[in-house]
Amino acid sequence: MARKSDSGPSQPSPDKAATHLAALRGQIDKLDLSILDLLNKRAAVAAQIGKVKEGQGGDVFSAAREEVVLANVLVANKGPLDAITIKAIFRELISGSRAIQRQQKIAYLGPEFSYSHLAAIQRFGEASLYNRTANIATVFEEVIRKHADFGVVPLENSTDGRIADTLDLFIRFPDQVKICSEIRLRVRHHLLANCQQSEVRRVYSKAQALSQCRNWLSKNLPQASLHEVASTSDAAKLVLTEPHVAAVASRQAAVRWGINVLAEGVEDSPFNETRFAVIGLSDSARTGNDKTALMFQISHTPGALADVLAAFKSNKINLTWIESFPYREAKGQYVFFVDFEGHRDDQRIKKVLAALDSICDAVTVLGSFPMAQVADE
Repeated sequence: MARKSDSGPSQPSPDKAATHLAALRGQIDKLDLSILDLLNKRAAVAAQIGKVKEGQGGDVFSAAREEVVLANVLVANKGPLDAITIKAIFRELISGSRAIQRQQKIAYLGPEFSYSHLAAIQRFGEASLYNRTANIATVFEEVIRKHADFGVVPLENSTDGRIADTLDLFIRFPDQVKICSEIRLRVRHHLLANCQQSEVRRVYSKAQALSQCRNWLSKNLPQASLHEVASTSDAAKLVLTEPHVAAVASRQAAVRWGINVLAEGVEDSPFNETRFAVIGLSDSARTGNDKTALMFQISHTPGALADVLAAFKSNKINLTWIESFPYREAKGQYVFFVDFEGHRDDQRIKKVLAALDSICDAVTVLGSFPMAQVADE
């Protein structure tokens, strides 16, 4: 007697599979229309909120409120979409809702697809108007003159440390701008070229990017010389005009100018991160998960800095950043920058600020803002 062949579970016929696929696509089409309807209903409510804010003289952008919105949806999210996808969707939804109220102008250190530009998009989304500037000073000036609603400036890098130009400008304009938000961008550098890696003879990029990839470049491109240019975007453009050239730049730059990515993640440290400050004319409301930044000057006497640190310790305030910076107006004097956990409206923060006023020669609160999580470029 012949035995049946064991070929596993039976497969649906092509006709049944096509019918099932069509039914699933029909479900998707209905869900898309439902989502579209809800998105527009949400946008209509956002427009009403905008009118209320306008009557109260409030800002369209509220970092505190947006952080609460994102936190709520991330807690409620049960998948299968991951947190990164949900954040990206709601970032653009919030950006579009803001634009209905009033399209905002954001100044950043250019050019387009520089890391400052990518950081700005991470915070404000695609619906904002972006004004690229040639230097950090112009970002400050655009905000102060109200030519831009907000500015995005680099503050520190985990590999190269402080951004001196930004700190110097906070000293120059101590009471004219406030930090209202921070952006933490995981900086991933990629090697871009339209030739083979073995054919690369010159590598262009911004000085900081070359520094952050120096070991990788030395090991993998020993035949190539390194050349500094003003930005990673400028470096990418040179690939289009010069032979045997590569650039260290972002993936977005490769997409924008149609350049091949020869190697991904060529930065020497896997934890390479740049922190950016969003500056405006006022800081952010309290969220319960905040930071406060300030700068201060102290007398040039033994124990003066220890007294300041003791004020934070006695009030159980956790410092998250401290930086000393030369004060150009007086030889041998320094300005100290710190940020720490808590909002200026918290009682314990008010207490430590009062203590600092009695200890320091000068204290300037640069702003309170929601604590940010790291975002990938």
